[in-house]
This record gives sequence, structure tokens and C-alpha cells, in this order.
Amino acid sequence: MKEAFFETVKKTESSLPERTAEQISRLIVERQLTREDKLPSEFELAEMLHVGRGTVREGVKLLVARNVLEIRRGKGTYIASNPGEVSDPLGFAYYPDQFRLAMDLVEIRGQMEPWVARMAAERATPEDLTALRETCSVVEQDILGSRDHSGSDVQFHVAVAECTHNLVVPKLIPIITYAITLFVSLTENRLKMETLVDHREILDAISSRDGERAAQAMARHIEYNRALMRDIVETMRQKAPDAQ
Repeated sequence: MKEAFFETVKKTESSLPERTAEQISRLIVERQLTREDKLPSEFELAEMLHVGRGTVREGVKLLVARNVLEIRRGKGTYIASNPGEVSDPLGFAYYPDQFRLAMDLVEIRGQMEPWVARMAAERATPEDLTALRETCSVVEQDILGSRDHSGSDVQFHVAVAECTHNLVVPKLIPIITYAITLFVSLTENRLKMETLVDHREILDAISSRDGERAAQAMARHIEYNRALMRDIVETMRQKAPDAQ
């Protein structure tokens, strides 16, 4: 790396570690570094940025907390798999009414995921379809084996999103992930066989390059989720007066 790439950290209102983190982030973007790339050592970065090693260390900690960097024991500091992507970016876990949140999330999914399925059918590569079939199979194995399928369910929807090859869609994945995990938890895995059938239909439509059918299949899948969640919430409301 050339020292000319870096600018001496200038005085601004942000803290020195924050400005150092910004410079390192700039390096990652401009050099198009990936998870296979190792970050320079603290000593090298300190010389490049004209700051102390302690400042570099604090800047790296900030980027680790933001899932931009990851520290691999005995190997060094590398770029994270999905830089900047965190599991709960919007703080959903802190909403007091998780049932209402689940209803609102499924409402958003109903608008978003049918379009994602349509784009997946139009843009998926042969490699994408292979990965999608594999994730669908894992969901089926978990369901038929009476195992918790929430994790594999998430991976199936992630695989559908990745088939779109849209740069923005993967950034929406944490929302989908949280919505699915929350739904499965609140409904106690009730829609097992419906999930199995729906996933097969979505997979078949995408594999057949039928965007309209893929969108309809995804819409039905989410509508089943919405209906079940609505029934659960209504049952809770009916029982509420008796509990008082």
C-alpha cells in the first residue's frame, strides 16, 4: 500500500479514533477489500495515518463493533463478511410489544418479498439456483426431523434475496431475518408443513423463471404467516379481560 493513499488525519469535531476509523473505512471501500484481505498491522496503520498505535487500536475497535472488521485469533484483523451489516440494525429487540412488531414486520414483508421473489426468478444464475435448492432441502430436513427450522428458514429467504443480484436487497436481509426468527418464536413453529409446501412452490417458480408465479407463491406464504399471527393476537386480546 502506498502512503500517498492516506491523508493525515485532519482536525474536525469528531474524535481522533473516530476519524481514524473513517480513514480505515475509506481504505476498505477504495481498495475494494473483501473478507479474504488482512488489514495492515497497527504499526503500519499508525505510520500511514500519522497517529499513535493506541489511536489505531481504538479506531479498529469501533469498526469491529460496527461489523466492518473482525479479529481472527492468531491471524490478525480482517474485513468482515458483510461489512457494516448487523443482526438488529433498527433495534427491533427493544420494542416492548413484540406481537405488534411481528404484525408490522409481516406487513412490510408482504410488500417487499413478492417483488424480491419475482426479481430472483428473472435474475438467478445456475449457481444461485443450486444454492437455493440446497437451503430449501435443509429446511425440509429440519421440519421433517422435528428440529427448530428457524435458522434454515432464514437462510432460504436470504438465498432468494441473493438471487436478485441487487446491491440494496442484501442490506434488507437483517429485517427479513429478524421478522422470520420472531415469527417462528411467537407462533411456536406452527406452520411447519405449510412452510415446507410454500418453499417448494417458491423454489419451483424461481427455477422455472416464472416471476409472476414466484411473486404469488411468496405472497401466499407471507399471508399464511399474517393470518396465523392475527389469530394469535386476537386470542390474546380475548383472554386479556379474564386475566385482570
